[in-house]
Amino acid sequence: MLDWLQSDPWGFLQFMLYRAPAVLLAITMHELAHGFAALKSGDTTARDMGRLSLNPLRHLDLLGTISLFLLGVGWAKPVPVNPNRFRNRRWNDLLVSLAGVATNFALFLLGTLLAVLVGRFLYHSEALSFFGPSFFLSFQEKGFIMQLYPEFAEALSPMIKSPALLHVQRFLFQLAMINLGMGLFNLLPIPPLDGFHVVNDIIFKGKLNIAGKAFRIAQLALIILLLTTNFIGNWITQAIYAVQGFIFPLFLAIFPL
Repeated sequence: MLDWLQSDPWGFLQFMLYRAPAVLLAITMHELAHGFAALKSGDTTARDMGRLSLNPLRHLDLLGTISLFLLGVGWAKPVPVNPNRFRNRRWNDLLVSLAGVATNFALFLLGTLLAVLVGRFLYHSEALSFFGPSFFLSFQEKGFIMQLYPEFAEALSPMIKSPALLHVQRFLFQLAMINLGMGLFNLLPIPPLDGFHVVNDIIFKGKLNIAGKAFRIAQLALIILLLTTNFIGNWITQAIYAVQGFIFPLFLAIFPL
């Protein structure tokens, strides 16, 4: 995306106008869910430190947010949690860890469902008959990519019957993609991600304790791996395609275009 920013700054800005609110919503709701789950588990730390907030600025991590904008996967500033206050340390830790991911998946489902419903009013019936709904709504299809990038608006115009709704659809696509990517990324069993806590609580019964220097080293290693290789990005991309490829046909079967 950095090359795109340099070669076509206006096109990049248009794209980010739809992506930015989706990123901020994904980050805010992810961390808010962690904090709320911790509060329900007996720990008031997040509430006391003002992290039970809908203000995205309270939750942004600089590197994680940049990564989410540019790569589609990233992280927020972790909500402070004191496990010693949990009523059941192991199971409450699992609940708190899964709350953020579950919220991202819920937002992905909501975005996907709304995109299908908007599609009923957005696409010409002739275009749907010729190309099929998947052409417009599947992450891997050309029609989806054309809608995602405003530069293709002119090419899309013969297929669209309500241009105003195209702006809504672009946001819903971003909402679905960003939340699915963030949810899957945070399930990786690598500290400091939520997946590490899930594996620790379920398999190791909470006995793995990584804190202090070791925790920071693991976090740095993850950042370096993410920014210097395509290993994680490629895995997440394939996982995104697989999950959306399973969910989208279910919604389409219930709400056919």
